[in-house]
Amino acid sequence: MGRYRPPQPKSSAYITRPGYEMLDEELKGLWLKRREVTAALSAAAAEGDRSENAEYIYRKKQLREIDRRIRYLQKRLDELLVVDKPPTNQAQIFFGAWVELEDEQGEQVTYRIVGPDEFSVEKGWISMDSPVAQALMKKHLDDEVSVQRPDGVAHYVVTGIRYHED
Repeated sequence: MGRYRPPQPKSSAYITRPGYEMLDEELKGLWLKRREVTAALSAAAAEGDRSENAEYIYRKKQLREIDRRIRYLQKRLDELLVVDKPPTNQAQIFFGAWVELEDEQGEQVTYRIVGPDEFSVEKGWISMDSPVAQALMKKHLDDEVSVQRPDGVAHYVVTGIRYHED
């Protein structure tokens, strides 16, 4: 018996157009990869004894992982709402905004608020469900923002808001 884990809270259903297209391309790629893995699995199964056939066991596991991701993407893509227009009030922070912040030490950081399916630490894209994005929503230029972090409270000042990529 496994340990009970309560279900994860449902994440927001908003996504940008490029994010949606990225997930759609991933789904198409998985279908192609599934064909290759199925062919390799058939070849491994034809070798005989499956109980000690490492290739067969590996391909079965790989196929399960691909099928799990395909099921997730098919369900998720159906429920996503693509946001590809900026809000009418561009002086306020909403979904899709690039937000420039200055911390207490004077360091500048820029984040883009995106959907939970497309966040990227490398790009500076944060999920709209994250504590930082939640604190930023509906703020204006020069507003102060406090974010609870594991090591204490961080304070920021909003120094820039834009809805187009420079």
